[in-house]
Amino acid sequence: SPISAGLKDQSWFHDIQLSLFRLTVKRLYSTSHSSVDSKEMKKFQLLAHKWWDEEGEYSALHSMNDIRVPFIRDTLLNMSSNYHLGNPLSGVKILDVGCGGGLLSEPLGRLGALVTGIDPLEDNIRTADQHKSFDPVLAKRIQYKSSSLEEIVEECMETFDVIVASEVVEHVADLEMFIKCCSQVLKPGGSLFITTINKTQLSYILGIVVAEKIIGIVPEGTHEWEKFVPPEELERLLESNGFSVKTVNGMLYNPLSGSWSWMENTSVNYAMHAVKCGAQGQSSPAGTLSEMEGEQPSATAGMAM
Repeated sequence: SPISAGLKDQSWFHDIQLSLFRLTVKRLYSTSHSSVDSKEMKKFQLLAHKWWDEEGEYSALHSMNDIRVPFIRDTLLNMSSNYHLGNPLSGVKILDVGCGGGLLSEPLGRLGALVTGIDPLEDNIRTADQHKSFDPVLAKRIQYKSSSLEEIVEECMETFDVIVASEVVEHVADLEMFIKCCSQVLKPGGSLFITTINKTQLSYILGIVVAEKIIGIVPEGTHEWEKFVPPEELERLLESNGFSVKTVNGMLYNPLSGSWSWMENTSVNYAMHAVKCGAQGQSSPAGTLSEMEGEQPSATAGMAM
């Protein structure tokens, strides 16, 4: 009939539109122009089996969980009207970008979140998969994939409530492209959490000379000072790509005690929380997150010095 013929025509036209859209996305985020830095991958390849050695090269990342996990948890809870006893992040879909061996994915999974961890290094993903298999609960809540961020954009458009990029942006090849991809896979109103290193003389002295060359708490050559990102630059990139920055907090590592603490000064390490603006240009909730904007960090997040 003419009606069914018309519907078929519309269906055909929709298929053409969808194919063109997918082709555009593939070209835009083609791996020929990737945020992954091949030199950085070679550095971490050698350490892929050492992620869960709490006294080894990643000891500082293990102890960072003491402040970054509560920061993520409490910020999200302050934005939410839902609370699940024992599983405060139940149902929240989190993308852990550059997940490594799963050091941050696992504690977020224990809080009830549904975590997808991605990392371009297959050896890192193997380590992460093996470690989560020891806990049947985590095995159900966490999935890992060997992939760059731009490689999952097409299949994960506006999929996640939260993106975590902890100690990652100082290693990417194209920071603006990385942020654009974050925006693509994050739901409107979703949260982006970043921890990284400022680009200052002090960060060079403490982050490279002391940490890598003198004390050796980080393998020598792990960081390049030129790739460190000032918070002002990161905030500018985020806001020009549809994010509203809510929080910037300094972080301090004490190599003697092996512990992290919050501080006002952002001259070395810092954490940032940004929210993807909604359709009307206003930050709005995503998924299970509710309408409490302009959140204040809670005391349990350790925001006071």
